[in-house]
Amino acid sequence: MKINSLLAGVAFMATSLAAYAQDNTVTVQTKKIGAEIQPTMYGIFFEDINFGADGGLYAELVKNRSFEFSPDHYMGWDMFGKVELRNDGPFEKNPHYVRLSCAGHGDMWTGIQNEGFFGIGLKKDAEYRFSVWARVPDGNAVTLMVQFIDQNTMDDNQQFVSQDLVIDSKEWKKYTMVMKSNRTIAKANLRIFLSNPQHRSGTGTVDLEHVSLFPVDTWMGHENGMRKDLVQALYDMRPGVFRFPGGCIVEGSNLETRYQWKNTVGPVENRPLNKNRWESTFINRYYPDYFQSYGLGFYEYFLLSEEIGAEPLPVLNVGMACQYQNWNNEKAHAECSAEGLKEYIDDALDLIEFANGPADSEWGKVRAEMGHPEPFGMKYLAIGNEQWDKFYFDRLKFFVEAVRKAHPEILIIGSSGPDSEGEMFDLGWEDMKKQKVDLVDEHFYRPVDWFKNSMNRYDDYDRNGPKVFAGEYACHDHGNRMKWNHAGASIYEAAFMTTLERNADIVHMATYAPLFAHVEGWQWRPDLIWFDNLNSVKSVSYYVQQMYARNMGTNVVPATLATPTPKGEDGLFTSAVYDKNTEEYIVKVINTTEQPKTVDIVLDGLKQVKGNAATLTLDCSDYTLDNTLENPDAIVPQEGWTKVEGNTIKTTIDGKNFVVFKVKK
Repeated sequence: MKINSLLAGVAFMATSLAAYAQDNTVTVQTKKIGAEIQPTMYGIFFEDINFGADGGLYAELVKNRSFEFSPDHYMGWDMFGKVELRNDGPFEKNPHYVRLSCAGHGDMWTGIQNEGFFGIGLKKDAEYRFSVWARVPDGNAVTLMVQFIDQNTMDDNQQFVSQDLVIDSKEWKKYTMVMKSNRTIAKANLRIFLSNPQHRSGTGTVDLEHVSLFPVDTWMGHENGMRKDLVQALYDMRPGVFRFPGGCIVEGSNLETRYQWKNTVGPVENRPLNKNRWESTFINRYYPDYFQSYGLGFYEYFLLSEEIGAEPLPVLNVGMACQYQNWNNEKAHAECSAEGLKEYIDDALDLIEFANGPADSEWGKVRAEMGHPEPFGMKYLAIGNEQWDKFYFDRLKFFVEAVRKAHPEILIIGSSGPDSEGEMFDLGWEDMKKQKVDLVDEHFYRPVDWFKNSMNRYDDYDRNGPKVFAGEYACHDHGNRMKWNHAGASIYEAAFMTTLERNADIVHMATYAPLFAHVEGWQWRPDLIWFDNLNSVKSVSYYVQQMYARNMGTNVVPATLATPTPKGEDGLFTSAVYDKNTEEYIVKVINTTEQPKTVDIVLDGLKQVKGNAATLTLDCSDYTLDNTLENPDAIVPQEGWTKVEGNTIKTTIDGKNFVVFKVKK
């Protein structure tokens, strides 16, 4: 026992001496202005997963507004009285509508009621634009009684707002009115009665199609608009690039359900419904009512990119359905030939024209008629999402040849597949180099240990080939069975991003994924921004992304630790940049250990720094904590300052903390 105690004491002393001997000096070589940091370096990736589009970013409050859900065309609706589904409506791609007729008795009513997406969220004193395409087939005017209701209230009246709308045209026509809510409620319903002021119940016959309800106060006031608080969160990140519309929905479970951008432009009433690839993927969280209305389409994506200041980066199908769901089934994919892929290649070339062509070109005219005669100035195009091996390589080459020939100015992005390393990953990079794509899209959803071992991932990448686009990544703490948002994962994302920044000569883009999740409709986590029908919350990972994007600088400068953290271990991680516009040096230091670290940041090459260093600190020390709808500001960046002595910042960085230091030249 005494010998064991003595040995333990010696071991403790050795460990203490080693810790004491560790030099936590960060040397920033201010005179060595290095690689330019691309404006696209930190961006956002959007996919319609977790009800991110319909029921989320897209502000439409009515589910199945055109009665096109299949096989149940009434999904999302309750029908009562005499309601008939018909399929010869005014919109070719959305032919279904409902006919409401007299219920046949003075005390019986005809009408329809919509449940929304997990309810309809309404805010007190906010205005909502109700619209419907309607006609009276016999020419006799009818009155619709349109109501906001609380189905579960104990009040005498379920309705708390009720307005009449007269339908008087024998021809199909759009009717609109604004309704003001007198209460805040997360789970209202929309009810429409066939009514007549002269009778106790409705008389006459009316046809209804494309029943819609939007907040008037959408982002930038667009009528076919987006939810304001969610877009504001994107804008506040200052993203440099916006990748859309996915993700696996680009592929579809089969080619019939792949994302087709041409179906998402033009009049919103005539954009056909598409099954969402995520509807049937997760049997443990199954949503049979998960479809894509395409109200949020490519025009809206391009417009959003412009309004938040990000470069648009659309992803198109390469002629393949999802490989995960089809594996080596050749019949699941388009014929691998120039002729067999013609439709898909034409889609790519036509998209470039839609985005960049003159207003009198075929597809540029469509853009202009939608309200944007000037080109969007698209620079990037990704072909294929997360495919791999020969199936993908052989198809991609036809796209590369066609796009290079017609539009050499467009930068093409290829895929390295779903793996972060290994045989398929290596084959992907090898082929992307052969095909001379401009960037390679890498994806890695990985646990903490992977991130610990990848802090120098890009240091030894080949500088002579394509650039890197880290298109989908997030830390999933599988080891602790915590595949959800928590600060312990976010701090490792922050540390990993130092390798993105240090290697800005090879890494030109990076986007966390997924972006959005409805708290009642999620299937995948962690996610950057969570929301319900009324509120939203930014995760700790969101603030990590924002701190990098807002402190990106223009050029890399070398920043080295005197005692580098060994691979796979916790410790200090750092990167530094210079901003030519503000003449500031920006140093990022992340401490992933549990213990505080005394750190000296030496700005080598500067004799004297005037003033103090501004700081921005994100405290992730409570490993399991994250921001929630109930407590949205549990962990947010805190501004501060620290003293500069000569050319040295002497500071202490607490355990599990991410700190940004800014010093004027």
